[in-house]
Amino acid sequence: MSFPDATTLAEQIASRQIGAAEALDASIARCEAVNPEINAVCNPAFAAAREQAREIDDQIALARRTAGGIQALRQERPFLGVPTLLKDLASAAIGLPSTMGSRLFGKIDWPVDSSLIQRYRKAGFVLFGRTTSPEMGISPSTEALAYGGPTRNPWNIAHSPGGSSGGAAAAVAADIVTIAHASDGAGSIRIPASACGLFGLKPSRGLIPSGPLTGEGWGGLATEHVVTRSVRDSALTLDVCAGSDVGAPYAAPTRARPYLDELAQALAWLDGPAGQRVQLRIAVTWKTFDGTTVHPEVEQAVREAARLLESLGHIVDECAPPVSTLDALAPMLDVIASGTAMAIDIFENKRGRPAGDDELEPTTRSAVALGRSLSAPRYLESLGALHRLTRKVAGFMQGDERPGNGYDLMLSPTLATPAIELGRIAMSNPDFLDYRLGPDGVVHYSPFTPLANALGQPSASVPFALSESGLPIGVMLTGRFGEDHRVLQLAAQIERARPWAAYAPYRR
Repeated sequence: MSFPDATTLAEQIASRQIGAAEALDASIARCEAVNPEINAVCNPAFAAAREQAREIDDQIALARRTAGGIQALRQERPFLGVPTLLKDLASAAIGLPSTMGSRLFGKIDWPVDSSLIQRYRKAGFVLFGRTTSPEMGISPSTEALAYGGPTRNPWNIAHSPGGSSGGAAAAVAADIVTIAHASDGAGSIRIPASACGLFGLKPSRGLIPSGPLTGEGWGGLATEHVVTRSVRDSALTLDVCAGSDVGAPYAAPTRARPYLDELAQALAWLDGPAGQRVQLRIAVTWKTFDGTTVHPEVEQAVREAARLLESLGHIVDECAPPVSTLDALAPMLDVIASGTAMAIDIFENKRGRPAGDDELEPTTRSAVALGRSLSAPRYLESLGALHRLTRKVAGFMQGDERPGNGYDLMLSPTLATPAIELGRIAMSNPDFLDYRLGPDGVVHYSPFTPLANALGQPSASVPFALSESGLPIGVMLTGRFGEDHRVLQLAAQIERARPWAAYAPYRR
């Protein structure tokens, strides 16, 4: 039983074409059938989810007995009855323990729901388990030893689904769920979205709540959202989740009108007279920020996307902000290593003994050592470097050096190559910096995504092409800070012009 996206499934549940309990059972059955091979789902909570789904069916039945009742219920809870999964990396949720992708932590039982999970529950999502992640979320490939084997890409099980939200993307691509929670600290939503043929938006810094247990992730680099099959699912999820929670250290501006309405307007521009279209200025590059080339099929996809956007009436210039890859990555790695060390230190102090050799993977252990070696002044200088970079790129997009010629968005590859084979960047390297920056390092696979995390800007991977070997290729749209609606609008126009598959051609 398949649905093109979560919005369609919610409509079917509200109209009683399928019950919430039936939809959940279908997801669980699909999970039990395919998860032994793709290894995307962990820490199941089926019994509690089934009880919740039955309660939702009762709510819908009651609402349908009242005039306008079901419409009011749908307005309040637009994803009512939709099964979904949470990433196995923090995201506090009562009844859904986290492993953090590690053998160290066991299963962390959460005392509260995070602010985001509270909003998920209010929106009507039925949470029935977790999705796999690399240890501590520090790899763009989900191959954590904690799960007994790698997570596999449903498009080709010899390949990685990406990371760190690899399990989330694999679960959606394999049709276990229509939408899944994800998070992004250096590309961890967009990398698996590209690898698995999905849409993945990293929202602006501070747009999604991170409390009450934390104020920010990785010094503001990380945020949460979802991987989806459609742009509208991502927009609707923003509508029910966006906005800071009480005590947040900072907040991105929210839109006065729903993000879903912003999509409708952008599509209306395409349907109306040419004079009514909003013309956006887009900077495009198909090379890295250092000027090196990417995989030919990736370059071709970006060039085609640029031509498509021009055909839709937008202005596209071949240029990139005056930065290098390391301008973002070098200070970011200090912050990521510090955050990783902090989490391990807290756990070790709580239990009273250090992590054993068999409890952390080699790359993680090296990241912890690096984090512990950094001084407080070095950490603050790294944050300062990121702040200077933010101002530099913001000036480029604003057109400070060329008044009147700024850019609304940037278009680039999401990844330098299609999805890599499993084992290519497994976390067996005992040198964290070499793992990320060395000759065979992550930087050569994912040189583009970290910049938006460094800047706090909204950025999305949009499914666009297939390689000759049948692997998805995404292109990336990055907008100005707080202008998530522009990223969604342009993605919706691409989706209209170049529809993509709802899920992988994985055996069903």
